[in-house]
Amino acid sequence: MDTLVILSPLVLGYLIRLHHRPTLKLIDRSLSWIVYLILGLMGIGLGAMDNLLAEIGDILSLTATLIGLTLVANMAALPLVDKLRSLFLENAKAKIPTFTLFLESLQLAGVVLAGVIVGVVFPTAGVHVDTLVNAVLMLLLLLIGMQLRSAGMTLRQILLNPHGIMIAAVVLATSLLAGVATAWIWELPTHQGLALAAGTGWYSLSGALISAELGPAMGSVAFLADLSREIIAIILIPMLMQRTPASAIGYGGATALDFTLPVIQRSGGPQTVPTAIVSGFVLSVAGPILIPFFLAMG
Repeated sequence: MDTLVILSPLVLGYLIRLHHRPTLKLIDRSLSWIVYLILGLMGIGLGAMDNLLAEIGDILSLTATLIGLTLVANMAALPLVDKLRSLFLENAKAKIPTFTLFLESLQLAGVVLAGVIVGVVFPTAGVHVDTLVNAVLMLLLLLIGMQLRSAGMTLRQILLNPHGIMIAAVVLATSLLAGVATAWIWELPTHQGLALAAGTGWYSLSGALISAELGPAMGSVAFLADLSREIIAIILIPMLMQRTPASAIGYGGATALDFTLPVIQRSGGPQTVPTAIVSGFVLSVAGPILIPFFLAMG
């Protein structure tokens, strides 16, 4: 899918200024259901794929390689940000429901698994899945753009938070490096490794885009790798925040803008929120640009 096609609904949504609280709450609830719908459709496409059982081992092995290399690369570089630009932290008092958040992430994987079962039992259900996923993804991006605008994020705020930009740049660069290494290990084209790594946690976007271009098997790798980033981040943030805030904020990637933001806030205090939002925002914008760009290199 072309980068302009991906960015258009995101930009259009950002141009829509909403202040009506019930409408904003409806958008928040709708986003959750739309994500579940996209993941379920991806699962159906995967389940309907020929020779699924023969490829499942490679899918999981490739995913594990990408996850491991990304974790090592991110964690090796992010502490350097703390040395260059330290972030003052307050002691957070709220208890973090880590297990609850972990279960919520597993629910997303469960939706994909349910879709796989449907695709295996009813293979014809996967015939028009790609077209439907693309349409629903456009709606998702439109609503996310509206949500970003309603959160008050301006270009001025983004450009004036060098700490958040620095964290995002390090996460993106090291993640792409891990993608290149993964492609080299698995003898894949380099552009495919870069595309797999460019989602930085935005699993619904990366999974859908890569499924459409490279097939459901590679789309599943992107989804699982990005979902695992979210799950691992939830576990690591409380442990890392006092020692290396940049690692705690950065490893969650694009999810620092939404899902892992409450964990970051509770672990590091309110002063971490602007940095986390900017880092997550930059990575969220980078995904829709870079994934189609890398896929077009093939």
